[in-house]
Amino acid sequence: MSAFLDWLADRADERDRRGLRREVRPFKTGELVDLAGNDYLGLRRHPAVVAGAVAAAETYGGGAGASRLVTGTLEIHEELERALCRLTGAPAGLVLSTGYHANLAVLTSLADPETLIVSDAHAHASLIDGARLSRGTVAVSRHNDLDHVRELLTTRIQPRAIVVVESVYSVLGDAAPLGPLAGLAEELGAVLVVDDAHGLGVVGERGEGGAAQAGVIAREHVVVTVTLSKSLAAQGGAVLAHEAVRDHLVNTARPFIYDTGLAPAAAGAALGALDVLAGDVHLPAAARANSARLAEACGVDAPAGAVLSVTMPGPAEALAAVAQAKQRGIHIGCFRPPSTPDGSSRLRLTAHADHGPDVLDHAVEVLRGLVARG
Repeated sequence: MSAFLDWLADRADERDRRGLRREVRPFKTGELVDLAGNDYLGLRRHPAVVAGAVAAAETYGGGAGASRLVTGTLEIHEELERALCRLTGAPAGLVLSTGYHANLAVLTSLADPETLIVSDAHAHASLIDGARLSRGTVAVSRHNDLDHVRELLTTRIQPRAIVVVESVYSVLGDAAPLGPLAGLAEELGAVLVVDDAHGLGVVGERGEGGAAQAGVIAREHVVVTVTLSKSLAAQGGAVLAHEAVRDHLVNTARPFIYDTGLAPAAAGAALGALDVLAGDVHLPAAARANSARLAEACGVDAPAGAVLSVTMPGPAEALAAVAQAKQRGIHIGCFRPPSTPDGSSRLRLTAHADHGPDVLDHAVEVLRGLVARG
């Protein structure tokens, strides 16, 4: 065996010893009740979403064919950008191929060596990677600690600053104080970047998202990123911000400039989901109500959106709970280091708006037993 394969084998053995091995396994829809995926509104197989994807593929083909600055911008991309702005109240939008790309694009194009990036301790990996790639100086603020953010901003030596948060955090499921953060950022000359991936479609009466609900999405110094792969049941991402920010990203953001445009089918599916959401105002509230019931069963606080987690003693216990749930017909996820910002192992649960009372009753029964044993 070569030195390279020896090294890979050593890393695999170490993961096995620590209970941190991960595997890619096909998930067969319908076999288990899904409390692990991010289809918060239950729209992935909705007829309007599927029809939107099919119609877009038939009209535009299988792919965009090029980067958006060459020939890869299609009418459906601009239609999707306008629809996202209508839902959220954002001044302008820019669609990218993934939510990960949206975060990379924002941070690498808005930050430079003269920028301090104040990143919440629970920020998503895509935000962390974007901050690292930006060449700015990164300071990690204590989770949802406004005083610490103020301290880092007021003591900085850099002329520019960006505060990075999530509207709803993907591990704890709690919300960022977006109103006070936006005010603090404006007071101290900083930009506020909000990843609204877990807020869009779930938070707000119409699913307009955390930044819109907080009344900050149209402010000039606020930049919001979203994903199309969760509540909107498709794939892709977008940046929602002032028109000047959009223009800056079009001209400087490498994850936008050098990437093929979003596949037409994904854009069509997202538009179909937005149409369903506009026509069924009860979906966001249903997702939140179901998540609150799951949280009560697990003995944790109700989350701000549709995602929550339960601390387990360690990775082995978390994996055992996932296996036991599967035996009872429930698919749940688990977070293990390094995926958890606090270093703990957690069960990760997601609520779906289309889960009816019978499904929830069974899920609650299973979860109560798992948590009691954990």
